[in-house]
Amino acid sequence: MPQIWMTYDEIAGLLGCEPDEARAQAVHRSLDRKKSRDGLTRVKLDLDWTAKFIAAVREADPILDQAIRDLQKLGKQMARDNGRIVGRNSTSDPREFAVKSM
Repeated sequence: MPQIWMTYDEIAGLLGCEPDEARAQAVHRSLDRKKSRDGLTRVKLDLDWTAKFIAAVREADPILDQAIRDLQKLGKQMARDNGRIVGRNSTSDPREFAVKSM
């Protein structure tokens, strides 16, 4: 699962509430919080808020939605195949991907 860190203002926008309420909810959920170099506090989203974030991204941009689907598909394939590249001919030339000099 990806780690997504957001400010209270960003979380408030995601949840449709005020930043103070987003902060109170983050504290109530005991979420990890860190002060960033820019001076803003960021909160690591839990599974529920991460799902809301991904849903918002998918609704906002069809290209990002497709990228998310592609990454999920690749992740499932890698998990199924123990991270190996499959579907390739095992007798193929290992130099196949070498850069050709002109």
